[in-house]
Amino acid sequence: MAHNAADARFWDRIARKYAADRIKDMDGYARTVDRTRHYLRGTDTVLELGCGTGTTALKLAPHVSRIVAIDFSGEMIAIAREKAAAQACGNAEFAVATPERAAWPDGSFDAVLAFNLWHLVADRTSALAHVHRVLKPGCLFVSKTPCLAEMNPLIRLALPVMRLVGKAPYTAIFSATALEREIEAAGFTIIERARHGSGRKDTRIFIVARKSGNLDENGRSAG
Repeated sequence: MAHNAADARFWDRIARKYAADRIKDMDGYARTVDRTRHYLRGTDTVLELGCGTGTTALKLAPHVSRIVAIDFSGEMIAIAREKAAAQACGNAEFAVATPERAAWPDGSFDAVLAFNLWHLVADRTSALAHVHRVLKPGCLFVSKTPCLAEMNPLIRLALPVMRLVGKAPYTAIFSATALEREIEAAGFTIIERARHGSGRKDTRIFIVARKSGNLDENGRSAG
């Protein structure tokens, strides 16, 4: 996903603080988790990209057969494994990896998830191609992404300076409309879009997109 070593070091450095920080909009987060769970089945094998410290993967693990959660920060994954051990969660697997460096066969997963990640990906075209490849036909890509083009312009101006002095990772600026176009160009059909935030303005777009293919009577892969 074209992350560089500087970004990996940034996330490694802040991992413990990140894990200790409270989720600012817990109600909005809960709505995202609940809506994601709606699309998952107990027999599913799920991949989460950019899992961070594993909070969401561990919330979803009881509702699927297996969840593989990856992140390119070794410190984030170490914390996720600590959480999984403390919760005795046996069907969540955490690994330091990116999709292009993991040798999963085509059609390995029933769902791919990516939360608060896509704005941190430099080559989204390549990353979406990998997501499409590892999904079974007819299955789902579920994401929630901050769209910085919809935020205060001062934030957009500050980010390059913060990155230059090591206070921020690479961050892409795009709108929800532009992101939807990229997802559709990768071979997906968007079946749901929503904003789950509790405030008057929510810049984080929740998108559910389906890979084309044969579907069963429940609208899932028949393969």
